[in-house]
Amino acid sequence: MYSQEEQQKLVARSKEILSNSFKEDAISAFDFAEQLRALIRYHEWRYYIINDPLVSDFEYDLLYKKLEKLEKGNADLITPDSPTQRVSLDIANDFPVVKHLTPMLSLANSYDEADLKEFDNQVKKLLELDPESNVEYCAEPKFDGGSIALVYENDHFVRGATRGDGSVGEDITNNMKSLRSLPIKAEFSKYGVKKVEIRGEALIRKDRFEKINKQREDDGLSLFANPRNAATGGLRMKDPNETGARGLEAFLYQIAYVENVNGRDKIESVKTHDQSISLLSNLGFKVPDKERKVCKNIKEVVEFCHEWQDKRDNYAYEIDGIVVKVNNREQQEQCGFTSHHPRWAIAFKFKAKQATSILLNVEYQVGKIGAVTPVAKIEPVQLAGVTVSSISLHNEDFIVSRDIKIGDMVLVERAGDVIPYIVKSLTELRTGNEKTIEYPTNCPSCNTKLVRLEGEAAWRCPNDLCPAKVLQKLIFHASKDAMDIEGMGESNIKRFHELGWINDFADIYNLDYEAIANLEGFGKKSADKLKLAVEKAKSNPLHRVLHSLSIHHLGKTASKLIAERIDSIWDLLKWQREQYLEIKGIGGVVADNVIEYFNNSLNVDIIRRMESYGVNLQALTEDKPLILKEGLALSGKSILFTGTLMTMGRKEAEKMAEDSGAKNLSSVSSNLDILVVGENAGSKKAKAEKIGSIQILTEEEFLNIIGKS
Repeated sequence: MYSQEEQQKLVARSKEILSNSFKEDAISAFDFAEQLRALIRYHEWRYYIINDPLVSDFEYDLLYKKLEKLEKGNADLITPDSPTQRVSLDIANDFPVVKHLTPMLSLANSYDEADLKEFDNQVKKLLELDPESNVEYCAEPKFDGGSIALVYENDHFVRGATRGDGSVGEDITNNMKSLRSLPIKAEFSKYGVKKVEIRGEALIRKDRFEKINKQREDDGLSLFANPRNAATGGLRMKDPNETGARGLEAFLYQIAYVENVNGRDKIESVKTHDQSISLLSNLGFKVPDKERKVCKNIKEVVEFCHEWQDKRDNYAYEIDGIVVKVNNREQQEQCGFTSHHPRWAIAFKFKAKQATSILLNVEYQVGKIGAVTPVAKIEPVQLAGVTVSSISLHNEDFIVSRDIKIGDMVLVERAGDVIPYIVKSLTELRTGNEKTIEYPTNCPSCNTKLVRLEGEAAWRCPNDLCPAKVLQKLIFHASKDAMDIEGMGESNIKRFHELGWINDFADIYNLDYEAIANLEGFGKKSADKLKLAVEKAKSNPLHRVLHSLSIHHLGKTASKLIAERIDSIWDLLKWQREQYLEIKGIGGVVADNVIEYFNNSLNVDIIRRMESYGVNLQALTEDKPLILKEGLALSGKSILFTGTLMTMGRKEAEKMAEDSGAKNLSSVSSNLDILVVGENAGSKKAKAEKIGSIQILTEEEFLNIIGKS
């Protein structure tokens, strides 16, 4: 439908308008409206027809709002085919078209608390209520999948359709029958209903989506941008078996049309939206049950929206907002509809998690164990409330597998609203000027030839004296995860290192605090505070010291396991490989790395200097938890948590396990005794089941065992 050249021009103009670099007053309002309509139609085609968007939902909404504002200010600009005059189109030519029993309208969008309060004010005006009165709302997650309309007649499922243009959609009845979450028969007749149309969303769980994309990557196919695109594409598979294999689930959230046995258009027992969802649940449909809330006023709605914005990433399905509906059905009818959306409902949209940008360059960073990580430098873009300009590309294999080039338009996502990553490059927009990313063969810091160990994806610098490695080790040593020296953050470590005051771990514990007090930005008070933090760190337990040394593969858990079995760090000078392997949870790789570290005289000299400056190198009571915890509920057991825990955070759970006598491990192996599984448990659960000897507990079962239910 669009040539590659046309697509490049449309995307370039979209970016120009979205970045506010486009001079709107340089052309007539008519021409600008025409351009916006053309852009929106193109992006709707990318989004709905081929399931491969080139702009984020937020960016699309901005273009739509610009057109809406322009037309609102000048009615002469409105054309019958304007996107503002209809709901979004998602009709292809592969399926027969059917008419919905009632129109499937869009929802008005809100992005902040002020929008919600304005919506509340408008509802009160429509209901002719006092501004100080309260309206009851039902709030529920806005699922990010493919919209569906289902018709049941005489208790049997007779038709399924996509949203289409709101009036008609594609008949996907056979595909919908392949969804195991959808009942083929539902006893609506118990409520006096002869025919009903219900609305919902077809979704793919996040963990299922990751497996689909992993398989597509292995098969050399293009990756889906997000679970929504995988779901909407799955609805239109020509073979219903392929739809079923994709793992779609149907969530139902609205009864849109009712024809009861008396010819009336309502269910007599249902007075509220919340009651209608409960009815669907009772009939066996998958609904937003625990996820929804009846709010007594807009204040509670705002709190609910913020609550879900914070926990959206821990939910098993993608959601992009909260739908807020007037709960009372009679009040809904009183509010009515526009041609575009119901006046009694609004969608509170979360901050955008995806956006597109240009890959400008790639820089390389050297980590504490020498791993050389490529970092993409992109045109700054707003993502989930922050500006993103740097993104890790992980390793060479990641770049090659995703066919990423400098100059590419890339789709960027901020996972967990924390870590940004590149989902894929948009290869169809290439102009031919893109450049292949040349991975370095030598360390960018010390020029030592890089090595790649068998079974590892990273290229590493093997030079222990590499300046970049040394600096990163020093930063980690003082960090919260290691020796936890307050005030000794990355910037101060770098500053002291540049001044020649800190060149190895031992130097941290022998600083000249008078000299530090004379530095710009410090002073005596700050220097004294830093001195106290360093002195406190000297008394850390032995397992923290071991972890702080940055021995390859010796993580926090392995450090604790070793510290439990020694009296002093100097015991490790005599330890043999077999002694490490006797520890449940320690493998050959860790054993070899620790032995190699303590066989290096330079490392031993640094540790001796640390001891001379007062750093504790003896095992403390805190290093011997099993001795103190014999007889506790999980005494002597090794444990691992996987998936999303619903009642506590991961660190809190691990602390509870430790307090109950257990050892926390970091991976599933025959050394593991207990695996606690939360939502989206994934591959760890499957591996544990395969091993067979591992006890698999739910979160509730774990809490019961330790007496915390």
